[in-house]
Amino acid sequence: MSDLFWRTDGQMARLEPFFPKSHGKPRADDRRVLSGIVFINRNGLRWRDAPAEYGRHKTLYM
Repeated sequence: MSDLFWRTDGQMARLEPFFPKSHGKPRADDRRVLSGIVFINRNGLRWRDAPAEYGRHKTLYM
């Protein structure tokens, strides 16, 4: 799991104002989703090849 990419608390605090607000429906963990998207783009992988630690590949894609 050491090769996975995770955003730090400082990075997430700076990005938080740009995330959409929840309107009744619980949102996916923003840190996990954003880190998964960066991991996929950084490594040139397909969405389906995302490690399970980042959540469902469809959530990352959407």
